[in-house]
Amino acid sequence: MAEAVEAAWGPCEGVVITRDGYQRPCRGIEIVTARHPVPDARGLEATARMLALLDGLGPQDMVLALISGGASALLVAPAPGLTLADKQAVNAGLLASGAPIGEMNLVRKHLSRVKGGQLAAAAYPARLLALAISDVPGDDPAVIGSGPTVGEATRPVQALAVLAARGFPVPDAVRAALAKSSVVAPGDPRLARSETRVIAAPAQSLAAAAELARKRGIAVEILGDAIEGEARAVAGRMAAAAQARQPGLTAPLLLLSGGEVTVTRRGTGLGGPNAEFCLALALALQGQNGIHALACDTDGVDGAAEVAGAVIGPDTLTRAAALGLDPQAMLNTNDSHSFFAALGDQVISGPTLTNVNDFRAILIAPLA
Repeated sequence: MAEAVEAAWGPCEGVVITRDGYQRPCRGIEIVTARHPVPDARGLEATARMLALLDGLGPQDMVLALISGGASALLVAPAPGLTLADKQAVNAGLLASGAPIGEMNLVRKHLSRVKGGQLAAAAYPARLLALAISDVPGDDPAVIGSGPTVGEATRPVQALAVLAARGFPVPDAVRAALAKSSVVAPGDPRLARSETRVIAAPAQSLAAAAELARKRGIAVEILGDAIEGEARAVAGRMAAAAQARQPGLTAPLLLLSGGEVTVTRRGTGLGGPNAEFCLALALALQGQNGIHALACDTDGVDGAAEVAGAVIGPDTLTRAAALGLDPQAMLNTNDSHSFFAALGDQVISGPTLTNVNDFRAILIAPLA
């Protein structure tokens, strides 16, 4: 996004924080890399410099904010009384709990000095235009990147309820920070000169895939771009949907879906929600002839691994058995990346330089 801005406008002053490996050459904008999905000190320091750039701006100034998925972890400024370690612990706990992105970002906002409209408040009275790429179900600007330029209507008590429901023990420092939450409410005068536009969204990736498939004579059914839930539960439902459609087919059918599935961590394996979806789907299909599938995160990173996702086919389980792999045991320990690495069925795209959430495709051939 920063590279495109400079191509259009020329060198600009600014700071961009992106994950390791995603930097692009810019002439004026400084590119800082940091850890994701759990924040680190590099993100903390870069966020402080970003806020310093906004200090002292006047009504004649213009700020362009480029926001995409990952900003919730990369843009990090703990609320007063919290340390980076506190934020890291909360992030890691929520990631392992299976909490959907809306719940995670609700908590993140109330523990931050920059999310929930606070970036826009820091830029005021300058004019601020935020261009956002959505990686969240529903494309709500208040959820994308935890809404740093959008007013926040939730209350700290709701964040406490999320932590309690997910079984996260709330330290005293976190409880105290929530009591002093500084999110900016909708209608706050400091948001009067702020505008946020969503310029790319998950539905576009599904539409592009559908167009390509139809050009190749494949019928397409889009199941939705905002599907959420536990990865293995969603896989079970989609396996049933694929099996139900297959008997009446006379030509191939492609089922497309997006959204963000989650994983409740039960074991110590290496996995991610898309790979776990594929493993659970393979187990649910039990080698059904004529059904192949792919599930990937569109940023090229599934979970914390530099793997986009995986592919499966009718022979997945038989090939696994030949290698002595136990797919059910590996699913139980959230070890899906190890499973597909052994089969050579991982999708490794490298940095895609965008993020419009999960992408799933199930191709169903007619029964012979």
